[in-house]
Amino acid sequence: MNQPLIGITTYGRDDNGAFSLPGAYVDAVRRAGGIPILIPPGEPNLSQLLAHLDGLILAGGGDLDPALYDGRHHETIYMLDAERDGSELELVRRVVDNDLPTLGICRGAQVINVALGGTLVEHLPDEVGDDVQHRLPPRRPARHTVAIQPNSQLAAILATHQIEPASWHHQAIRRPAPGLTVVAQAPDGTIEAAEKADHPWLVAVQWHPEITAAEDPAQQRLFDALVEVARERATQRAS
Repeated sequence: MNQPLIGITTYGRDDNGAFSLPGAYVDAVRRAGGIPILIPPGEPNLSQLLAHLDGLILAGGGDLDPALYDGRHHETIYMLDAERDGSELELVRRVVDNDLPTLGICRGAQVINVALGGTLVEHLPDEVGDDVQHRLPPRRPARHTVAIQPNSQLAAILATHQIEPASWHHQAIRRPAPGLTVVAQAPDGTIEAAEKADHPWLVAVQWHPEITAAEDPAQQRLFDALVEVARERATQRAS
């Protein structure tokens, strides 16, 4: 059985000019039976690249430039990277046009929403308070419950309606983009996941499933489901 190729976006260039990505993303894809292909920002030949991929993961990382969604600057916004923003926004538009199976994680979920015309909350504590900790200071993962719509694709994938995943964000979807359906929320109302009903497989989650996927079967199922639908797509293309 051929293993599908799963692209994973990386962080932008650091001060030494190096690209990086936490290994947990790669591990989760490999456990699912996919072959991870890392995609650094700035690739000029996206059409050729996407022609070879069977699925895509938009990874987490720093914040999007608020100017991209008519947002306001906030002192907590960090790791702005115009090269990464431009590359990933264009990737989203292309995967929507090409029906490429796609999973957006944390920043990746936000990129999907902005690319399709939605907006973001610039800093969650300013609007929902601190009763639910979406990340711990200074910038560390936290845990809180997430309620998932029972009739959603996401609930079917995770095989549960409530989870307590690794949360590591200070922003989230404010206004969902046209065509995106909200399918999960935190106890404070923060949007935690969305799906695109008219796309074969496009799921955006605000938490970090890769962090706990090795020991949490529900979180690994997100990667398993992506790889499985990518395998089906690869088989159909080959025939």
